[in-house]
Amino acid sequence: MTIEISKEARKTVLASIERYFQENMDEKIGNVTAGALLGFFLEELGPLVYNRAVADVQERLQSRIMEIDIEVHEDEFQYWRKYDLQRKRR
Repeated sequence: MTIEISKEARKTVLASIERYFQENMDEKIGNVTAGALLGFFLEELGPLVYNRAVADVQERLQSRIMEIDIEVHEDEFQYWRKYDLQRKRR
């Protein structure tokens, strides 16, 4: 699976990679080299991050599903209970 990013995000990431190299590696890299590095990271690390995100979402959804019975539970056979309570109040 190829991870795609928008043109705007790609432009911002490339500028960030170029700045990172300039400030931390004391060397300047160009747009083409930054693009190649970005492509490598997306292909090599992108699936790892994506899979972790999917696992996190599955875990959160599973915990929400486990709570759904609490949120939507209705007590059964309540007609006579309500009826008896109303009679006591009279």
